Amino acid sequence: MSDLVETAMKSKAWPFEEARRILKRLNGKTPEKGYILFETGYGPSGLPHIGTFGEVARTTMIRRAFQVISDIPTRLICFSDDMDGMRKVPGNVPNPDALAAHLQRPLSAVPDPFGKYDSFGDHNNAMLRRFLDTFGFEYEFYSATEFYKSGQFDAVLLRAVEKYDEIMAVMLASLREERRATYSIFLPISQKTGRVLYVPMKSVDAVAGTITFDDEDGEEVTMPVTGGQVKLQWKPDFGARWAALGVDFEMYGKDHSTNTPIYDKICRILGAPAPSHFVYEMFLDENGEKISKSSGNGISIDEWLSYAGAESLSYYMYQKPKTAKRLFFDVIPKAVDEYHQQLRAYAGQDAKARLANPVFHIHGDNVPTSNMVVPFAMLLNLASVSGAKDKETLWGYIRRYAPDATPQTHPDLDAAAGFAVKYFEDFVAPTRVFRAPSDLEREALGELRGLLANWDGQSDGDALQSVVFSVGRERFDPMRDWFKALYQVLLGADQGPRFGSFIALYGVQETVVLIDKALAGEMG
Repeated sequence: MSDLVETAMKSKAWPFEEARRILKRLNGKTPEKGYILFETGYGPSGLPHIGTFGEVARTTMIRRAFQVISDIPTRLICFSDDMDGMRKVPGNVPNPDALAAHLQRPLSAVPDPFGKYDSFGDHNNAMLRRFLDTFGFEYEFYSATEFYKSGQFDAVLLRAVEKYDEIMAVMLASLREERRATYSIFLPISQKTGRVLYVPMKSVDAVAGTITFDDEDGEEVTMPVTGGQVKLQWKPDFGARWAALGVDFEMYGKDHSTNTPIYDKICRILGAPAPSHFVYEMFLDENGEKISKSSGNGISIDEWLSYAGAESLSYYMYQKPKTAKRLFFDVIPKAVDEYHQQLRAYAGQDAKARLANPVFHIHGDNVPTSNMVVPFAMLLNLASVSGAKDKETLWGYIRRYAPDATPQTHPDLDAAAGFAVKYFEDFVAPTRVFRAPSDLEREALGELRGLLANWDGQSDGDALQSVVFSVGRERFDPMRDWFKALYQVLLGADQGPRFGSFIALYGVQETVVLIDKALAGEMG
């Protein structure tokens, strides 16, 4: 065993803990199929959102950790349930009224409201794949519609017919009495209306592999369960998919956790061992509500990428997956800066610390070097006080602060400057509030202004921070009241950067002018 593997086998980072669970489940042996199969599921009832990305990102982190501790080959499948019936018209698509006539039809049979693909399911699948491809995930995409219609699911469907009573017993035990009367694990697709039918079975023929039911018009119909004419209810489908594919690991949200025993039992009834699972806490929007694809609350993938790079999103996904977290625009700046802090730390860490560093789980062995010589939060403050409308304006200040930096040599910083301007315009500018200084704060600002006006040293952040600190130390206890005053009076915010570094970036004399404006009541 190499030193790296030995270290990884002891690592407390959650991807390694999960990877070790998978290896233990297999007794360290390669499965008969010759590989470990990781799966993520996608319900294309709405446009892909960050929660969907999070499942793929986190599963990839566990897969990467597994590849460190084992030589067993791995695969990752992203499975889209695009054969699911459209239960309601999403509110965040164009021409929603036009979709009303297609309710309960498989998503892969609903017209694309965007007019770009053969179906609504195809459109949403394409949106998911576009982002996953852009980010560079290694995965295989599976469509439920293709999986059912191609016959790949036939063997398991026929086994489900044989085990119908046993699977029904599992399901009925979990249902309310009124639901039991009409429930069936099979959902036939009407050959007359194209709708997914939630109807009871009149009979199930294990020998013929058929089901008999009444269609929507009351006519009795008998059809085979194979060939994509019938799909499984979503809970049985979970376990059946595990059995059909030989899934070894799948993660899902807490809202699925009570169903885990059901999924596992059905998988075993169909002849396969249940996979390892990982249950993560849900993401919440700005109001503390669970984010939803169909309602479109929270942040979309494209919205996050309008204000920050994808690596910062992956970093956010790494953090405390079993803790519920707000997933709204205000988390972006902190995620960006913390990601770059971890990049800078990685270079000087030993193997144990590197395997615990989120950037290893984001990038594997190809961890890049951070060139963010100015934090994102600082760029936001700079955009605020400078009135910058484009990143070129910010670069005027950055070049003075870091003469060796250019957009070409520091591409991350260049991108962040553009993101900062947009983020400021969309979220900071509309909500910032400047206040007038108190008498004590006015006195302190006046002294700071005088010291800066006579400053003849270099624009060194540490030296300037000492000046700021010395002014406040004589007047404020606790000192945070002084810094809070600087942020509220000069930046129109409750929080802000290390102020000495901000002065060095913005400019000493420019800060003098800023203080003059604040003392004259000209801010805002």
